[in-house]
Amino acid sequence: MSTCFVTPRELGDALDEKVLVDCRFRLTDPDWGRAAYHQQHAAGAVYAHLDHDLSDLSAGPGRHPLPHPDRLQQTLRGLGIEPDSQVVVYDDASGAIAARLWWLLRYAGHEQVAILDGGWPAWLEAGLPVESGAGSRSPGRITVEPGAMPWVSTRTVAERPPEMLLLDARSPERFRGESEPIDPVAGTVPGAANRPFEDNLDQGKLLPLDQLRTQWGALLGQRSPQSVIHMCGSGVTACFNLACMEHLGQTGSALYVDSFSGWIADSANPVSHGGN
Repeated sequence: MSTCFVTPRELGDALDEKVLVDCRFRLTDPDWGRAAYHQQHAAGAVYAHLDHDLSDLSAGPGRHPLPHPDRLQQTLRGLGIEPDSQVVVYDDASGAIAARLWWLLRYAGHEQVAILDGGWPAWLEAGLPVESGAGSRSPGRITVEPGAMPWVSTRTVAERPPEMLLLDARSPERFRGESEPIDPVAGTVPGAANRPFEDNLDQGKLLPLDQLRTQWGALLGQRSPQSVIHMCGSGVTACFNLACMEHLGQTGSALYVDSFSGWIADSANPVSHGGN
């Protein structure tokens, strides 16, 4: 299996040999995802909550700070993940939320993880088995060895050299500062470029590889992936852009975990509008 994306057809028949994790979530209704999971989910799947499991909201300053490695290990073991588990993560947002768990597992040193292309709608469309209620797995024995995926701080972003490309995965309207439904300040980090995560998709599913390669090639030019930093509002949807680069063999890009919500936590940091 791919270590970035997998289609329902590519999952194969041995679903019980894979760890399926449902990551559905709504920023405007944090309890919605778990309720939707209990109502119906992929058979055998367990649930991971963006706020409670994939972040440490007490850490700050961004809206979704990384959990401490010890806490992350406890969470991943609670999901039933073994050192050799093939993990498949999904949501109903084309991977925008599930990509955060993909990144966390890769950061923890676990490479056998893929985002389900098309997510929950694609699972239903494929006629794969579903169930209701609370799912569970026996505790796993995965060991978190942090650092396999690079991430950067606000200071690093502020002091980045001109050759570093900062890519913002938010919508063009939020990037330009024309609309901001979540954070108290609109705009972006000065010097950032915009690559909305939706640009990687067609009707909720990943674009064909050749189209992705053409688009990202035009965006990156001759830059190395190590010269790219990914951001968004809080270090979540940015993981989807990063996964797309990895899917294309462009490995080594960094995640700005605090992203724009962390950037504006310090009023001394400048904010740009209009994409400039």
